[in-house]
Amino acid sequence: MKSKNDLLVVGSIAFDTVETPFDKVENALGGSTTYITIAAGYFTKPVNIIGVVGEDFEQKYINLLKNHNGNLDYLEIIKGGKTFRWGGKYHLNFNDRDTLFTDLNVFENFNPIIPEELKESKYIMLGNIDPVLQLNVIAQLKNPKFIIVDSMNLWINIRFKELIEVISKADLLIINDSEARMISKEHNTIQAAEKIISLGCKNLIIKKGEHGALLFNGNEVFSAPALPLKSIIDPTGAGDTFAGGLAGYIASTDDISFENLKKGVIYGSVLASFNVEKFSTLGIENLKLEQINDRYVTFKKLSSF
Repeated sequence: MKSKNDLLVVGSIAFDTVETPFDKVENALGGSTTYITIAAGYFTKPVNIIGVVGEDFEQKYINLLKNHNGNLDYLEIIKGGKTFRWGGKYHLNFNDRDTLFTDLNVFENFNPIIPEELKESKYIMLGNIDPVLQLNVIAQLKNPKFIIVDSMNLWINIRFKELIEVISKADLLIINDSEARMISKEHNTIQAAEKIISLGCKNLIIKKGEHGALLFNGNEVFSAPALPLKSIIDPTGAGDTFAGGLAGYIASTDDISFENLKKGVIYGSVLASFNVEKFSTLGIENLKLEQINDRYVTFKKLSSF
């Protein structure tokens, strides 16, 4: 079923092997689309997925995404192919990690084609994929209301020109503080934000890890806190979960005002805080709305005085 506020997600679906200073998991469900869909599905439906997986993507994973309001009608399953795999090892501070391997497999030839019935989607979440593919998706859309873009240092290094073009078309760009400095060539966060906003994106979120996140538009700034957690098990997918929670909330309310974006940032932070408490997607698979809202209230108390 297509709703007026449906969300279109284009990104990666993967299996991750993650090693932390305290534990390790192999071939766990991952990928930007996976985290985004599960988080967004707590707020809005359907979450329409454009992606590709191999024949090794088991039915239990399809069921998991469907149970979180994911629409997998457009998921391409390549017979005989293998799903994208990534491996990483985190340092003791959990902020730094080393990539151990990247096997693109079927994702190497991913070419997102938006079906006619989804070209009029109002809310678009472009996960952390090649800016060339992001531009390809944007070119296929018909009058989207709000495009959210995620990116990373790799694309800043090898696809800078295309990334700048994507930024000019984005309604909201989500990056971390080091990526903001790389794009802007500015060390100061505020000056970096001003420069990136001047490139054409209407709103910008700069994530600052355990120090929360900053939301900017041309005139206003909102500082969202990070929730102090007793235990961090696995930060993989936290940024995608944050983006998914925010995107799902904004789509559900159909309100793109700065005041509502602030609420979206907090809901995204709430989902991300659950995500890091367990490996893979386990921290966000079985949440109750009461848990989400209780933690939202905790965040509100942290950010008010």
